[in-house]
Amino acid sequence: MSALQGAPTTGGTPGASRGRRILWTVVGVWVAGIVFFAAIYGLKSHKAPAVASGAFSPIDEFKLDTWFKLGPIDFNKGVLYLLLTIAITVGIMGYVARRLRQRPGRLQVAIEWCYEFSRSMARENLDDRLMRKYFPLIATLFVFILVTNLIGYIPLPVDSTNKFNLFGAHIPSFQIYAADTNVAFPLILTLLVFILFNYEGIRHHGFIGYIKSLIPSGIGKGLLPLITVIEILSVFLRLISLSVRLWANLLAGHLLIAFMSGELGVLVGQTVVSWALLPLGIAIFMFEATLIAVLQAFIFAILTAIYIGSSVSSH
Repeated sequence: MSALQGAPTTGGTPGASRGRRILWTVVGVWVAGIVFFAAIYGLKSHKAPAVASGAFSPIDEFKLDTWFKLGPIDFNKGVLYLLLTIAITVGIMGYVARRLRQRPGRLQVAIEWCYEFSRSMARENLDDRLMRKYFPLIATLFVFILVTNLIGYIPLPVDSTNKFNLFGAHIPSFQIYAADTNVAFPLILTLLVFILFNYEGIRHHGFIGYIKSLIPSGIGKGLLPLITVIEILSVFLRLISLSVRLWANLLAGHLLIAFMSGELGVLVGQTVVSWALLPLGIAIFMFEATLIAVLQAFIFAILTAIYIGSSVSSH
């Protein structure tokens, strides 16, 4: 018995060895693909006519083409993604609310985490009165933007500028798209936050008192006019800090994924480039979908809490 216990193991960890085999298989397929495409197409550029003429642009897939109109509303993929976000958010919340359990499942745990996370953001930046008043808003913004970002990494047939033929039907090409890659979406949310924190500041201090509360204490009379202008401008610059951060990060991330997943190879006319950069495209996709989507929702929500909380305090 002791001899068996002291004998060295030779098999290793089955899961680890299986993982290594899968990894080396994937690397082998990737290298073989580079060799294959280089041998078939060579390293000479073979640009498509649309690329050579300048008719193709990677930005085109983010344009909002009107599919149809419902009264004054132009229905496009941006509207579709917002409706999907609303349906998914309300559906999941309603489903969990009807099935609350003392021993929660994974979905209930995720919802409870979002609740506690949003509550901590509100509690750390708002007083009791404002927390009771604005916690629902902060939680809604966090969950709504999070769901919007996450479904933005699911390929859907929404690219109406490029279509494929399926049994005679012209179907829009599959594309990853997020509603907040259109600057109008984060700007509307930012305008709501802007109005609310200025309203709370004026309500608490009065109009003149609110302006005075923006000025740091200890400023000399000579610098006071300049500092006053700077502080007032900084309030309006919050419109940019909230909206552009969310819009630019999501747009840049989606463009990077598209470039690294094939579009760069299309632009330079070399299939081998598309294949060689594919692992980088997948890595960027995973990074964006697992970190950036959550991070940007968190930043927008916590800045909302900070701006509302700071509007009722004095520097």
